Amino acid sequence: NPIPEDLVPSTVVAVINVRDRDSGDNGQVSCSIDGDLPFRLEPTSENTYKLLIASALDREKVSAYNISITARDRGSPALSSRAALVLEVSDVNDN
Repeated sequence: NPIPEDLVPSTVVAVINVRDRDSGDNGQVSCSIDGDLPFRLEPTSENTYKLLIASALDREKVSAYNISITARDRGSPALSSRAALVLEVSDVNDN
């Protein structure tokens, strides 16, 4: 479902669960967003992150965001995995 452009910063738009079946440092995972986007990731528990709006959205400027999320473990060597998420923005101020 599209997200409305008038959502305020800090609104949660997605919840991301990550899992690494390894033990020790190899099983500890951190996530990050690639690129300069108006979103941020915030950890909520050991394996869960919230994707929040970081700044105002404007559908007239950007109608959809391709968000690339990278999960990286703390092993040596570190292994990573990437997932893509597309968020469409809906217009709320047009007549």
